[in-house]
Amino acid sequence: MLVVLVEDSEAVRDALGAALRAAGYRVRPVGTGAAALEAVTGPAAAADPPDIVLLDLGLPDLDGVEVCRRLRARSAVPVIAVTARGHQQARVLGLRSGADDYVVKPFAIDELTARMEAVLRRTAGHVVAPVVVAGPLRIDLARRVVEVDGTEVALRRKEFDLLAALARRDGAVVPRADLLDDVWGLPPDDPGREAGLHSLEVHVAALRNKLDAPGTVVTVRGVGYRLTSGD
Repeated sequence: MLVVLVEDSEAVRDALGAALRAAGYRVRPVGTGAAALEAVTGPAAAADPPDIVLLDLGLPDLDGVEVCRRLRARSAVPVIAVTARGHQQARVLGLRSGADDYVVKPFAIDELTARMEAVLRRTAGHVVAPVVVAGPLRIDLARRVVEVDGTEVALRRKEFDLLAALARRDGAVVPRADLLDDVWGLPPDDPGREAGLHSLEVHVAALRNKLDAPGTVVTVRGVGYRLTSGD
């Protein structure tokens, strides 16, 4: 497994890189947001694509949240935010920007590798092409453009994020709990989950109305939703 380790502190980068190598990972260390984007989407990544990104949010050139947004727009590689920003608002912002998990410094290497393994299990097989086609739908994940039978449909930000979360699962059922975590930034212990469930249902209804493509966003009763071709 190849890890892109994004950390501005050289001392921390070297120590964490050594610990990850000792745990059996290959490491591609970088110290800036620009270098992170290059390490994930540049020529080196094309020849040897990373399996996961550990992204520090306090970077010298670009804010880590913005780096995460850009990574998510260009790639489906899993991202774990690794940062000293421990308050809830920062965690939610990191998750909403596209991070798959969030680890607060200081942490034990065993906790970090366990989270990495969990994210890799959860995302295994779900890396998809930048453009997903499902029946009449054409979803350009990088450009955030959705077309139905060749006509572009204007979606609000969270409506697109919801559709993209379904599209990235390649037809698999996505549990409501995962959507609340991935799209709303509401982990299982968040007190706002009940309100989030109502918001999820409202957004699904709005999405179906705008797409006007029956059978594409399907409810799996008691579990969640999945994206189909509508056949």
